[in-house]
Amino acid sequence: MKQQLTITVPKDWSAVTLQQFLNLKKDMETYKDEPDAIVACLFHHLCRFPIEYLQQLDIDTFIAIKKDIYEFFNKVDLPLQRFIHIDGVEYGFEPNLSQMAYGAYLDISKYNTLEINENWAEIMSILYRPVIKKQGALYDIQTYSGKVDRDKFLSVGMDKHWGAVFFFKDLLVDLQNSILKSLKKDSTEIPHNIKSILLRSGKAIHPLSNSVMETLLK
Repeated sequence: MKQQLTITVPKDWSAVTLQQFLNLKKDMETYKDEPDAIVACLFHHLCRFPIEYLQQLDIDTFIAIKKDIYEFFNKVDLPLQRFIHIDGVEYGFEPNLSQMAYGAYLDISKYNTLEINENWAEIMSILYRPVIKKQGALYDIQTYSGKVDRDKFLSVGMDKHWGAVFFFKDLLVDLQNSILKSLKKDSTEIPHNIKSILLRSGKAIHPLSNSVMETLLK
């Protein structure tokens, strides 16, 4: 009896969860020198397609799926989404980094970089907290209690995660420009340790997507 398989191909990052991306990243680092294995990882993690059936796909379907993945995978420079909804609860991004709670500042400072890795869900749980008040463009979020719920953010679409990452990337560029303009006058827009983390994070944003694009092009 012939088995029928359904392939769900994501059209953009909103259809890919953080957990999917982390699983993909882990496998891609394992098989980084094997282009065919990387393509198999993309199909498996992004399309939830069983690897053992990959060679049974007809060539037109295979090429069409690769093309769809190619079209969105490197589009990671997405805007920050100040509000996201998880399980019916609205979460707001830290409205003022320069005045964030000291505990939140300490907890973010313990990470070496602000990049999407195994620590990222915890960082998002610190930056995004339930909204308690909104008035026009202004809003307040729940006071940071030190409790981190990383599991909630593992199921959030990667469009939100990339938006937050590139918010910090753009902030890094602004800080670098400020430093060049005035070497003697230190910017006080955000805490010093966060600035150091941003500088370490600048080189960690693109490597994975660049590796995938090179593989797809080949």
